[in-house]
Amino acid sequence: MIYQFEDLHLDVARRELRRNTDLIAVEPQVFDLLLVLIEARDRVVSRDELLEAVWNGRIVSEATIGSRLNAARTAIGDTGAEQRLIRTIPRKGVRFVGKVLEAADRKPERPKSSESSAPMSLRPEQRLPGIAVLPFTNMSGDPEQDYFADGMADEIITALSRSSGLLVVARNSSFTYKGRAVDVRQIGQELGVGYLLEGSVRRSRDRVRITGHLIETAAGAHLWSEKFDGDLADAIALQEQVAERVAAAIEPTLQLAEARHHGREIRPQVDAYDLLLRANALISEFTASSMVAALDCLAQALAIDQAYAPAMASLAYCRAQCDFQGWARQNEADRASAVQLAWRAVEIAPDDAQIAWMAAFAIWAMGRSEGQKARDLFARSLLLNPNSAMALTFAGWIEIMCGNVTDGRSMVARAHVLNPRDPRGWLTFGVQALASLVEEDYPSALRLAEQALALNRRFAVALRVIVVAHVKLGNLDRARGAVTELLAIEPELTVSGFLSRIPMPLESMAQTYAKTLRLAGLPD
Repeated sequence: MIYQFEDLHLDVARRELRRNTDLIAVEPQVFDLLLVLIEARDRVVSRDELLEAVWNGRIVSEATIGSRLNAARTAIGDTGAEQRLIRTIPRKGVRFVGKVLEAADRKPERPKSSESSAPMSLRPEQRLPGIAVLPFTNMSGDPEQDYFADGMADEIITALSRSSGLLVVARNSSFTYKGRAVDVRQIGQELGVGYLLEGSVRRSRDRVRITGHLIETAAGAHLWSEKFDGDLADAIALQEQVAERVAAAIEPTLQLAEARHHGREIRPQVDAYDLLLRANALISEFTASSMVAALDCLAQALAIDQAYAPAMASLAYCRAQCDFQGWARQNEADRASAVQLAWRAVEIAPDDAQIAWMAAFAIWAMGRSEGQKARDLFARSLLLNPNSAMALTFAGWIEIMCGNVTDGRSMVARAHVLNPRDPRGWLTFGVQALASLVEEDYPSALRLAEQALALNRRFAVALRVIVVAHVKLGNLDRARGAVTELLAIEPELTVSGFLSRIPMPLESMAQTYAKTLRLAGLPD
């Protein structure tokens, strides 16, 4: 059954709420509450009926019921003041008063052309990981400091909400657990989330320590923890800084956790989202074979759903990384196809920050004449989510390659501050090495490139910096050794082939690479 009211559709079989064609994220209990009220719209539903239908007869506080009602109103565009659709009847209960039409449940037809109806960026099969931020515990012994602890959780909720890859539970739901000792598994079930962030605030004079723990609700396992120390002279600025760092660290942690979880899960039939997660796990391995396997997974995902924007952007990004590494040999038609796919992903999901930076990298790497458009797209990604360490790193990389070293360095530095323990730290070190190379600071370039290679010996960008730096410093034997490693990664690598596929906006850099690679023994 599908219930239609105003421009909304509540699909009972699929447990989806949509406004026109857009999927609205709602928590399971909020969906159940809406369904109960709509099905009983000819009368007032009492508090006891709600408890029985939504909470299985378990007693919960008035605040919990009120928070779910508020969340339901927000989801359908109503408010407690207006009560246009959900009306509270004092001392009696609640009633749904909107006009409802019933439609038989049928599978919607795909639009015949992309111009008739734009596909959604958030699709039902995505099952985005859900996270709830619990109220932070005030460990200061001063009840008046509760405001700071609550404000800390609020800031983190706001920062996490900017990530397009997460469903974040609203404050009015997660804060119903304030002051209560509840098992994380129970909270996960009640809120319908796989992850919780909990923490504490301890104040000592004018200093404060904030701790945070990310927990997987199903197993009760800790995935991430960190502590932050700061000065309370500017409490609001401190809250913002901590929230940004927490959000930047949690996003990639959850992505890896989801990929590993789905990789272990045995499913009779995989869908596009499963394949995307498998591809993400393979991309993180960063080997020639894993990247080829990732491309295959993404192609399968798009065969299932041709309008799946995350898979489009990931496939284009993966092809661009393969181009930089010399893996999965591609011709001009392949590159043009990747660029077209990247732009299509942005067209489908214009407000998805991750899709924007992935597409931007692919367009810059393989679009040849579209470098400025790629930079503009990076700017949009950072406008949507300024806390994405990956977006900052890739945007900084491109600015550096275009000669804007100061701006590029500041972006990469911010990425490192936001997530200093990022498992992809080899990328930030490699980009910093490129910055030193552009500045002709060869000792620094060598040191930073070695740091990148210590984390990932297969990173060709860092190996090429090693070659250039050693030649410039007169260490030809070491440069030749690095070329040997490059040829192990890409046996058919040549100077001309490298320069033809890697964008080099600075002519001086192109000449430097050509000269030093030849001197180190790389074939023309």
